[in-house]
Amino acid sequence: MLSAKLIMLKRINSLYGLRFIFFIPFLILIHHSEAQDNSPYSRYGIGDIVPSTNIISRGMGGLSAGYADIISVNFNNPASYSLFQAFQEANSKKLASGRVVLDIGTNFESRTLREPNNTEKFTANNALFSYLQVGVPLKKNWGISLGLRPVSRISYKISRIELLIDPQTQLPIDTAQTLFSGDGGVFLPTIGTGYKIKNFSFGVNIGYMFGKKNYSTKRGIINDTVQYLLSNHETRATFGNLFYNAGLQYDIKLADQFELTLGAYGNFKRELEASQDVIRETYYQDAITGDTRLDSVFEQTNIKGSVIYPSSFGFGFTAKKNLLDPKKTGWIVGVDFVQTKWDNYRFYGMKDSVRNNWELRVGTQIRPILQKGFFSRIFYRAGFFTGTDYIKVKNKLPQYGFSFGAGLPLRSSDRFSVNQLTYLNLAFEYIKRGNNDNLLRENLFRLSASFSLSDLWFFKRKYE
Repeated sequence: MLSAKLIMLKRINSLYGLRFIFFIPFLILIHHSEAQDNSPYSRYGIGDIVPSTNIISRGMGGLSAGYADIISVNFNNPASYSLFQAFQEANSKKLASGRVVLDIGTNFESRTLREPNNTEKFTANNALFSYLQVGVPLKKNWGISLGLRPVSRISYKISRIELLIDPQTQLPIDTAQTLFSGDGGVFLPTIGTGYKIKNFSFGVNIGYMFGKKNYSTKRGIINDTVQYLLSNHETRATFGNLFYNAGLQYDIKLADQFELTLGAYGNFKRELEASQDVIRETYYQDAITGDTRLDSVFEQTNIKGSVIYPSSFGFGFTAKKNLLDPKKTGWIVGVDFVQTKWDNYRFYGMKDSVRNNWELRVGTQIRPILQKGFFSRIFYRAGFFTGTDYIKVKNKLPQYGFSFGAGLPLRSSDRFSVNQLTYLNLAFEYIKRGNNDNLLRENLFRLSASFSLSDLWFFKRKYE
């Protein structure tokens, strides 16, 4: 009897994954492009919060507390990392398979701003990097994940022209033009692990949260006869520190192929070390060289301080049935509730115009009975979410939205095969932010796309 063990690396068809890896630098360059979102609300706090879920979850309204699968990385709840490993029997021989997941996402956004009782509007279109995640199994019921994703984005440029009035005569003097602008945002690279014991899974992410917040106010006097100097009030800050979050999931079998998963995740308040430059100067504009400083009125650099990032928690459930039976319709339905304590946010001791916020998310996914047609191989998703934004300028900023999505197979192999699974996941979101009681109303259309590659990169066979 001949006995041998053979450890094989991932097959040549993994070149599909390599093609997308070479595409990663392009996605990151997209995020750092000079395109302006021009979202005035990004002036406050750490900016506009970008979606904190993967593309599959976005198609279901952001559902993530109790969600886990083998074709994507649910970085919101690291307890889901325990699902990366898959063990199966093949021809009466044990086949221990390691299912590695590569999940890359990007966004295409169209943002429209309107003032109440004003028919004029401003629209900006952008393509932005969303996330890069890799899930790797270590052994049965134990996996790790490495990833990079943006947390927030600051991007605005607003011009205001006003008439200056003499306070004594109440007669107009001159016209002033003010330009408010800002850029920056927060990024979070992480490494996490998840482990499952019977029906209970738990996991943790450890990362380094870092970012920058730059904003300036440039002001000039428009006069036909007298030339006034232009002024610039600018503040530039960078910050960063270690960041942790953890998650739990518990599976409850209710009936044959009918399961309920309870989930929870969250993070504690963190203090990020910061350095700030404050500049007050006069300058002049040149069509070729741009803005050139004339005189420094006040300048202080490398001011040490801190940024307090608040605690957050979310919990919910998913109910799922017939997910592994191709002869029956499989479905998932779930609910999440998320709250963040933004009242604890501080920027160099200042609270800013932010408040505690909450969000309720409801979502579903349907998988048809497997047939010969392409459309029976698609995962169909839909969701809804509502809550309050964390920005509060004078009045509360309500928001709500809906989403729908689809998982499109890119390979002709059986979707339930233990071999390579490659999906293009799409999510369309419509988000309405604010109403006539707010200074601005914002409508956002977001098309998100991700490539999910789940493959057996290594496995161990026994031959007898």
